[in-house]
Amino acid sequence: MNRRSRAGAALLSLAVAASLAACTKADDEAGGPVTLNYWLWDDNQKASYQQCADAFHTANPDITIKISQSAWNEYWQNLTTQIAAGDAPDVWTNQGSYYPQFVSSGQILDIQPYVTADKIDLTQYSGGLADLFTKGDQRFGLPKDWDTMALVYNTEHFTKQGIDPASLQNLTWNPTDGGTFEQVIAKATVDANGKNGLDPAFDKTKVKVFGFLPEWADGSQGQNGWGDLAASNGFTYLDKNPWGTQYKYDDPKLAETIDWFKHLIAKGYSPALDKASTLSRDALLNAGTGALTVSGSWMINSYLGEGAKLKFAFAPLPTGPQGRKTAINGLSDAIWAGTKHKDEAWKWVKYLASADCQNVVGSNGVVFPAIKSASEKALAAHQGKGRDVQAFISEATAAGGTFFVPITEHGNEVSQIVQDAIQAAVLGADTATTLKKANEQVNALFK
Repeated sequence: MNRRSRAGAALLSLAVAASLAACTKADDEAGGPVTLNYWLWDDNQKASYQQCADAFHTANPDITIKISQSAWNEYWQNLTTQIAAGDAPDVWTNQGSYYPQFVSSGQILDIQPYVTADKIDLTQYSGGLADLFTKGDQRFGLPKDWDTMALVYNTEHFTKQGIDPASLQNLTWNPTDGGTFEQVIAKATVDANGKNGLDPAFDKTKVKVFGFLPEWADGSQGQNGWGDLAASNGFTYLDKNPWGTQYKYDDPKLAETIDWFKHLIAKGYSPALDKASTLSRDALLNAGTGALTVSGSWMINSYLGEGAKLKFAFAPLPTGPQGRKTAINGLSDAIWAGTKHKDEAWKWVKYLASADCQNVVGSNGVVFPAIKSASEKALAAHQGKGRDVQAFISEATAAGGTFFVPITEHGNEVSQIVQDAIQAAVLGADTATTLKKANEQVNALFK
């Protein structure tokens, strides 16, 4: 994540000062049609939410939802700019890494009074998700979906290398020798002469297919790889989550994990960071230059859909010293504190978080909705298309198998500091020393 300007916080503080009780009656009494601007970033989900918007408009003829979609980086840049200009969308899709800065600068409406008044059943959402977007007695969103992580691999390549798919169901990992997970990675790595990483004749200077593709532009969370393995090694990010104030990036358990990834590079099983392609990991897998990586459930359609050039399958993450651990994340929808249509925006947000909308999203099999019954519809939709996505479900429901990514103030700054430090370590700096220094910088932000 890049640093984002927080200009405009002062401008919006006046908007925050207005409580729900102070919602101007002018808006309510004016009547007439209202158009709400709603932003999201995932183009795969736009069609599903347009269905929800159409159904919502039918039930509420005086409210029209105008959906705008843009790519991830552009989305947050545009949102920050629009908020600073006092012209933000009425409702936007929010994410845990970003929403604390909007809460701190008073840019998101506290919807708890609405939730209480309308008696929203918070138990209908999957475990813990309803608490992610709260601070004290305030609430800044309702859960809309969840995601977990799994391994994704090139099935034809694995077959050619003699790797049994069944063996991927119970892989083990540790930072010392990599366990059976490293053995699979080594066997999936192939040089220009067709030798795999377990062959004494393997030439790591002429790798044709890398066994594992890591993600190094993953901020302070490492959700796409290092964070999951570090958690399975006993690493915890914070003193408490959400809203902790003491990070633990100096934990030796994290340094051990990063050093193992560096070991993969040294062995030739993973590409060196300074020589890695600028293409995304899914593009590299589709190009056949990578065999295996960690992926989130939001990528199911990218790998198993019609757009995939090769055949892929999912498998559970490996089990580490402290068990199998996956990050579980969820999104919500935020109401801009400066909107002139707070009541209408609440109606839309409530609808987005309802079974009526989430069943539509689930039935389309794009993401796993937060409501449990809607999530079951998503699983059924995938199964109906012959897709095996059980790894994501099993991990999400395993006792003690999930952890939440960190949610705190200064999220952007923390993300940049940690990402820079981890990249420096991967490029050759001493890992423990680099992470210790980064952790001191991070915790200084909270003093």
